[in-house]
Amino acid sequence: MRVSFRKRRAAPAAPRLNQWKDPSGEKAVMKIGRMRTARRQVAVRIGVLVTGVVILGWLITMAVTYSSRIVRELLEIHTITVEGVHHLDKQKVIELAQIQQGTPLHQVVPAIVEEQIKAHPWIKEVQVSRVPFHELKIAVIERKPAAIVRAASQNFLSDEEGHILTKLGQADDDKFPLVTGVDLEGLLKGTDMVRRSIMSGIELARVIGHTFDGRLRVQAESQTNLVALVQGVRFRFGEESVEEQWERFQRVKPTLKSLNFDGAGRGISEVDLRYDNRIIVREGG
Repeated sequence: MRVSFRKRRAAPAAPRLNQWKDPSGEKAVMKIGRMRTARRQVAVRIGVLVTGVVILGWLITMAVTYSSRIVRELLEIHTITVEGVHHLDKQKVIELAQIQQGTPLHQVVPAIVEEQIKAHPWIKEVQVSRVPFHELKIAVIERKPAAIVRAASQNFLSDEEGHILTKLGQADDDKFPLVTGVDLEGLLKGTDMVRRSIMSGIELARVIGHTFDGRLRVQAESQTNLVALVQGVRFRFGEESVEEQWERFQRVKPTLKSLNFDGAGRGISEVDLRYDNRIIVREGG
């Protein structure tokens, strides 16, 4: 057995390596890494979500645009039907409605269209309805002419409720009773007082018209002192019901021998019915 007495060569001098490991440091490094990874994942998810929202919004916009075009084509108005007109032209009612053919039916608001049409003086009532899929129906009730109203030398056509339908100027229509004595300014403004006076005159003409032919003229300056002129005889009415006063005259009429309606004013010229239980007659040449 051979034994060596050589000395081992010493290792060269060098800085001592720190080979000691800190467990808490490793955990901190791993935690920071995990946090960075989590942040990257969150950023990626947010990016994907934003991209998805943008794409979805674009798809919705395209769908709405395309569908609205289809709805417009399916529901656009092709026909506007007008019913109930006699004095007005149908085209005039369509113009008042301010609805064009081709307008989508679902965009029409009936209440607004009704207000626009009802603004015309001849229209009393109107009903607008949508008929699937391409028709708009307009049903109107017109005001009925009932009297000629004369104020400040101008003639106006009025309905039975005292509403002015149109201005006639110097023109006249003798098939309607003539109502005079109303205020022009109140007539144009449609005040309640003037309207009630006109209504009283029309009611008086209706009552007397059942008995006498010919055009009736009514002075309606006061509702409590109406004056009617028919065939040369003047009738005065008071606050009492017109019908009751006229019935009282009808009962005594056979006894009035001198009462004639020849339009010449011979015999009795005035019959005063303003007093209870009596009638005053006045003769004139």
